[in-house]
Amino acid sequence: MSLLLLVVSALHILILILLFVATLDKSWWTLPGKESLNLWYDCTWNNDTQTWACSNVSENGWLKAVQVLMVLSLILCCLSFILFMFQLYTMRRGGLFYATGLCQLCTSVAVFSGALIYTIHAEEILAKHPRGGSFGYCFALAWVAFPLALISGIVYIHLRKRE
Repeated sequence: MSLLLLVVSALHILILILLFVATLDKSWWTLPGKESLNLWYDCTWNNDTQTWACSNVSENGWLKAVQVLMVLSLILCCLSFILFMFQLYTMRRGGLFYATGLCQLCTSVAVFSGALIYTIHAEEILAKHPRGGSFGYCFALAWVAFPLALISGIVYIHLRKRE
């Protein structure tokens, strides 16, 4: 049982790390010149001045939705980990981790929704940037975090506390 708890905790911490990197790092979209854009700032290299030019991201409503959903997924994932630790030490023997599993399932839905919106509306979100480019590694990390959070939520729902 302790090995299962260790694996579940390690999976949860891995999901938290993936979500933090995906939300806060700077590569949701990679431009042709190896410049990358994130959810918060657009930083591009200015060849004339040899400096980085950073500006706020566009006021696109879809991008705001992605920002909100990714932050919500981080909050829910942190909450579910705290709830898991609380339930682990206070719940009586035989109890199920329904609340933790439900929070983790909500995390997976938020990540899925955010990544899906960014996928579908990438052209609208990146309208002021040059055409071309590809999705960056933070975008891929968000898609990796989705099934892991879903699996974690299902495991928490079926997990029963034993001695």
